[in-house]
Amino acid sequence: MKVFELSYPDNMTIDNDEEYSLAIGFFDGLHKGHQTVITKAIEKAKELSIRSAVMTFNPHPSHVLGGGKNKIGYITPFEEKKRLLENMGVDAVFVVKFDMQLASLKPNEFVDLFIKSLGVKHVTAGFDYSFGSKGAGKMEDMKKLSDGVYETTIVGKVTDNADKISSTRIRKLLSEGNVEDASLLLGRNFRLIGTVVGGEKKGRQLGFPTANVLPSEGSILPENGVYAVRFIVDGTSMNGVCNVGVKPTFNNPEVKSPMVEVHILDYDGDLYGKEVAVEWVKHIRQEKKFESIDSLISQIEKDKEMAIEILAVS
Repeated sequence: MKVFELSYPDNMTIDNDEEYSLAIGFFDGLHKGHQTVITKAIEKAKELSIRSAVMTFNPHPSHVLGGGKNKIGYITPFEEKKRLLENMGVDAVFVVKFDMQLASLKPNEFVDLFIKSLGVKHVTAGFDYSFGSKGAGKMEDMKKLSDGVYETTIVGKVTDNADKISSTRIRKLLSEGNVEDASLLLGRNFRLIGTVVGGEKKGRQLGFPTANVLPSEGSILPENGVYAVRFIVDGTSMNGVCNVGVKPTFNNPEVKSPMVEVHILDYDGDLYGKEVAVEWVKHIRQEKKFESIDSLISQIEKDKEMAIEILAVS
């Protein structure tokens, strides 16, 4: 899969003369709704005997339009998004830098620069996709502005239990610790990518050694708590129990941001420096402060047994 990075007005050309069926959107999460849009673009590419492509943007438009005040946690940071797109069979990805210069383009200017000039012969997007200054361009306008250069497909609302599947909805579920329903909307387990780093070794002292995972920049985390997870390293998936939080029992004032600690079941090895993935399967309990270390150890043992039961049938 080829990746092209574009920015207006300095970097607007690509080094090939392919023709494309393009799916366009931000696509954070690549949830079932996004998958419908992209799959239709891939099908159209096959029908027209051209290449399939996805256009996405970086950073999130709301971050730029909010003057940098809106801090957006990504369900799928770009490397994870790229992996998923490649698995779907997408031939090329156009990553467009989103800044105020891009946001100020009129709808027709955006179409001329980012659709017609890239060899796009078909555009697929969701019914609510907008483009151009203040989102003035809608998908009906995309068709009107084509001048016969490309065709369009508008994908209707994709729902679950009558509600629209959206990245906003998934973020809310994750913020509530509801990884099960979030995964249903994603069409796969919610996954976090990160690197194993050194920690305080509290888990090892308690008899439950953990891998401390530093999430990739911009990643969103589920609500603080304990979860049954799968831990993937070097292509191998292992079962585990994960704590996300600040470890209130130890009352360390230096620990202010949530930490991701995974106790891998039936494993003992050196993982420091490894890039890993954590897939959340089910929420077990909220994070809490324990009155004693013994009561914490007892609860961790119960969490471990519950994780074993959950993962045996998931």
